[in-house]
Amino acid sequence: MKPRVILSVYDKMGLIGFGRQLAQLGWELVASGGTARELAGIGLTVREVSAVTGAPEMLGGRVKTLHPAVHGGILARDIEDDRADLAANGIKAVDMVVCNLYPFEETIAQPGVTVADAIEQIDIGGVTLLRAAAKNFSRVTVVCDPADYGVILNELKNEGGISAETRQRLALKAFQHTRDYDTAISAWMGSLNGEDEPVPATFSQHLTKTQSLRYGENPHQSAGLYSADPHAGPLGGRLLQGKPLSYNNLLDVDAAWRAAESYSDPTVVIVKHLCPCGVATADSAADAFAPALASDPVSAFGGVIAVNRPVDAAFAEKIREAKLFTEAIVAPSFSAEAKAYFAEKKKNCRLIALGDNVQPEAGLEIRSIKGGVLIQDRDMGDPETATWTVVSERQPTDQEEASLRTAWAAVNHVKSNGIVFAQGNATVGIGGGMSSRIDAVELAAKKSAERASGAAMASDAFFPFADGIEAAAAAGVTAVVQPGGSVRDAEVIEAVNKLGLAMVFTGTRHFRH
Repeated sequence: MKPRVILSVYDKMGLIGFGRQLAQLGWELVASGGTARELAGIGLTVREVSAVTGAPEMLGGRVKTLHPAVHGGILARDIEDDRADLAANGIKAVDMVVCNLYPFEETIAQPGVTVADAIEQIDIGGVTLLRAAAKNFSRVTVVCDPADYGVILNELKNEGGISAETRQRLALKAFQHTRDYDTAISAWMGSLNGEDEPVPATFSQHLTKTQSLRYGENPHQSAGLYSADPHAGPLGGRLLQGKPLSYNNLLDVDAAWRAAESYSDPTVVIVKHLCPCGVATADSAADAFAPALASDPVSAFGGVIAVNRPVDAAFAEKIREAKLFTEAIVAPSFSAEAKAYFAEKKKNCRLIALGDNVQPEAGLEIRSIKGGVLIQDRDMGDPETATWTVVSERQPTDQEEASLRTAWAAVNHVKSNGIVFAQGNATVGIGGGMSSRIDAVELAAKKSAERASGAAMASDAFFPFADGIEAAAAAGVTAVVQPGGSVRDAEVIEAVNKLGLAMVFTGTRHFRH
C-alpha cells in the first residue's frame, strides 16, 4: 500500500518539486484547495481532501480538513486497536503531513488592515493538522517549513524512510510554529482590548536562538542571542567581518547604537562597558570622530563605536590616524573603500551594517529579576511637552546653551548616577554608573581636566545637595542642566547664584539603571 501524505500549504515555495519527487517515490498525494490545484497543474495525480472525507469544502474554505477521515488517519497509533478502528471506519493511515499556515503576522503588519481581514488569516485547520501530526510523531512525519523538504527527500531516497530522530525534531519545530502563531494572535487580540496601553496586562513573546555565544558575561556562563526574527543578524543587521560578537560585545554595540540613533545630525558614540565615554556631532561622521575620542581616549581603547551615518573612506582614515583598538563598529552601512581598509588593516574589528534597520524603535524593554520580569516602554528622550526653565539669576549664553543641549542629549544614555560635561557639540568628560552623584561629578571633572573650564554639565536626575554644583564650579563648569524636583532645589539654586552659574530645569529625569 502506498504511503499517504496530506499537503495543505499557504507558502507554496518548493511545493512543485517536493510533490513531484514524493510521487516518484511512490507516495499517494492528498491535498486541499489551492495546494491540490497547484500539484494537479503539473500533471501529478492528486486526490482532493474532499474525496477522502466525502464532504466538500465549506464556509468559504474555513472547513476543509477538519474530519475524522483526515485526523483519524493522522492520530492513529501503530497498535492493533487503532488499526482496527481505521479498518472499521474505512480510513487509511496518514504517514506525512505537510502544512504551513495563513500569513497572520504579515497581514496585521500591513497599514490599514481591518479586524475582519485579520480574522480571516487565523488558521484553524492548518494548526490542527500540525498539532495532530506532531503529537503522533512516533509514526507520522510533520513538515511545516519548506526548508526541510530536502531533508525529507534525502532520507526517503537514502534510508527508505524518515528516522525517528528527524520525526521528533520536526514535531518540535511544528509545535514551536503553532506556539509562535498563537502568541502573535494573542498579542493582537490583546491590543484590540487595550492591553497594550501603556504595557500589556499579559505578555508573551516568541524568540528563536539566532546565535550560540561562546559564553556569557564570563567564561563559566552559557549564553545565546535570541530574536523574534529567526533570520536576523546582530541588532537586526549583518556582520560584515570579524569574529562573531560576544555577549558583552552585543550589549555594548546595542548601547552605542541606541545612543547614536537618537541624534539627527552626524554623530559618533564610543561606548565602553555599556556607558558612553565620548559623544560628538559634526558636519560629517569623520569630523565627529576626533572630538568623540578626545572625550576619554583611555576608556575608548577596546570599546565599540556607533556611527549614525554610512562609514566611508574619510571615517576609516580617522580610525587609522587614531591608532585605536576597537572591538566593533556599527553603522547603517560601510562603503567599499571602508570595507577594504578594515579587511586589510583591522580584520579583527567587527563591522555591523544595519541597512534599513536604523530607525529608532520605541517598543518595550524587558529585564529579568528573581521570580519575574520588569517591562517598561523605552526612554526615547524628553517628551514633546517638556520645557526648559531657567531657574538661576543668570541666563545661559548662546554658547552655554549649545553645550547644555549636547550634555543633556548625552546624559540620557549614561548609566546612573550620570553626569556629562560638554563643550560645544562634544562631551569632554563623563561620570556614569556611580553610587553617588558627587562621585559622578568628580569623575567627570577628572576626565575633563582643563577642558572643564567653561563647560556645561548635565545630570540625569536632580542634585540632592549643593555639593555636586560646588564641585562642578570648582572644576570650571559655568552652566548646569538637570531635571529639578529635589526638596533642596532652593538650596541648590542659591549655590548656583552664589557661584555665578546659569542653571536650567527640564522637569524630565533620565535614570538608566
